[in-house]
Amino acid sequence: MQEVLVFAGTSEGRNLARQLAQNEIPVTVCVATEYGREVLEEETDSRIQVRMGRLTKTQMEELLLSKSWWAVVDATHPFAVEVSKNIAQACEKQEKKYLRLLREDDSFGRTSKYREGTVVYVESVLEAVKYLNQSQGNILLTTGSKDLPLYVQGIQDISRLYVRILPNGPEVENCHNLGLKGRQIICMQGPFSTALNVALLEEFQVSVLVTKETASAGGFPQKLEAAAQTGVQTIVIRRPKEEGVSLEEILGYFGVKKEKSIGQRKITLAGIGMGALSSMTREVYEECQKADLIFGAARMLDTIKELAKPMQNLYQSQEILDYVETHPQYQNIVVLLSGDVGFYSGAKKLQETLEGVYSLRILCGVPSVVYFASRLKMAWEDLPLLSLHGRKQNVIGVLDHYGKAFVLTDGAQGIRNLSQELLEYGFSQASMYVGYQLSYPQEEIIQGKPKDFLEYDRQGPSSVILLKGQRQERIVTHGIPDREFIRGKTPMTKEEVRCISLSKLELSANAVIYDIGAGTGSIAVECARQSITGSVYAIEQNEQALELLKENQRKHRAWNLEIVAGQAPEALEGLPVPTHAFIGGSGGRLLEIVEVLWRKNPSVRLVINVISLETLREVMELMDDEIFSHKDIVQISVAKARELGRHPLMMGQNPVYVITLQK
Repeated sequence: MQEVLVFAGTSEGRNLARQLAQNEIPVTVCVATEYGREVLEEETDSRIQVRMGRLTKTQMEELLLSKSWWAVVDATHPFAVEVSKNIAQACEKQEKKYLRLLREDDSFGRTSKYREGTVVYVESVLEAVKYLNQSQGNILLTTGSKDLPLYVQGIQDISRLYVRILPNGPEVENCHNLGLKGRQIICMQGPFSTALNVALLEEFQVSVLVTKETASAGGFPQKLEAAAQTGVQTIVIRRPKEEGVSLEEILGYFGVKKEKSIGQRKITLAGIGMGALSSMTREVYEECQKADLIFGAARMLDTIKELAKPMQNLYQSQEILDYVETHPQYQNIVVLLSGDVGFYSGAKKLQETLEGVYSLRILCGVPSVVYFASRLKMAWEDLPLLSLHGRKQNVIGVLDHYGKAFVLTDGAQGIRNLSQELLEYGFSQASMYVGYQLSYPQEEIIQGKPKDFLEYDRQGPSSVILLKGQRQERIVTHGIPDREFIRGKTPMTKEEVRCISLSKLELSANAVIYDIGAGTGSIAVECARQSITGSVYAIEQNEQALELLKENQRKHRAWNLEIVAGQAPEALEGLPVPTHAFIGGSGGRLLEIVEVLWRKNPSVRLVINVISLETLREVMELMDDEIFSHKDIVQISVAKARELGRHPLMMGQNPVYVITLQK
């Protein structure tokens, strides 16, 4: 049988080679890098021969003459325009059948939630360079080394550049020759998970990420997700327009039946319940019986080891996708997830990665909250549901607000930390129910007060139900009376001014709020209580005020309030991107502070309290120089009654300007 020559620079090209080999068609695959060879050599099919190295146009012609090829398939990367041109011209000269394999359309970036305000699409490297010169902060290039000279030549300050390249000698040497220093060169082999991308963006304090518009298999969604999580601006170089045919059409040309296409493979995301076989639904168990490959954590796979199925101890989305793509022999795949797929589960990211690529099915399981509440003979419909497993959530605020909470924890240390926080924030009399190894033979439910769990040492999955006890009605609007704050001699935004300022902030549930010049923390505390699932950062440099801030934080159970000791704007640099900012004191550096806030988030909502006319003049000039979607000035004059003998005397406070700005 005639052989097929495939130039493979994409996962689609590798999939084509494997499917041709499965159908008794021998294939020679040309790859440019060591990584490409390593991926293909994992296959044991003797009908796939791998050839590594970049070929010149002349070398391509010589290769085409070496055998009587059935056809030549160009499955190189869409951005490898020059390579595709050389392959096409070589085929034309040697009169060989040329087929261009198109990568499937992947509109993830353009249709995702990350586009608005955070993703900018450009047509070329030069257009990206132009945008980068208008930006500030560090830049991470994830576009490879080929176009690196254009960036180095075009960007005015190359000390801002950090490049992620393949770990091989020539590419590193090229970076050094272009003037990049050692720390600016990140040598790593992808694809990369969202977590790793986030770590790199944070480690190098990246402000702008540059990537190419690639398919999901190339890690494009993970880059956008990481940038969204860290507030990093993303520049995406659009994929060049090209002509060609689909994978199914090429398979048809070689007589391969369409049903063997990779898109027909079925993946089921299944909730396993608590973990024991007894808590697994019959539907999930039967799906595992039919599977020819099962993914999951070790303890989950151990539950169904009696089925004697091929299993892989993998649970990260990209790892699972990589394994599925490189092992096409598995057609009916199950991914096991703890509890229920819709309850703090990895199913969400897996679905984003796999949807549209494979036939996807989702099966529910029994979530831990349902099982645990049944063991306690407790209704759970009004239990707030939280997780401290690999994340931070405001258990203190939720318990204070609702009087009860269900919490997933990350083991013994998580239980101890939670107990310590409950005591610190005044919940010494709360009831704790700890469910240990629920559904397993060693299941145990332990009841006590927070102090009883300070030395908790049972390792393994644990869940907690908290009951506040006697519930005191909590004011749900802003406007905590001034007398409720511990003050000392530190200035404080008064109650009436505070109410109006908080209304102007228009906080959202998941807001990230800066209180700059926080003083006693009255604004910060109110924000933390209003935005329970958000984050508040109180920036203050006065030592006495910092102590009062800590006391008021504990008194008002503002767990999601973080105190930042330092002077703005310098103290703002390492903080997450704000959605809202209140400026109560600027130390004479108002314009500098505002510029930093706008650099971190151009659409941040600002509320500024102004007393002096000099500061008011600065703000007015700022308002004249910029364009805003919302601007507002309110002058507040408050007089409060003070008893003078038997008669009330109205005592006036300093007038305050409350200024609201949003670009």
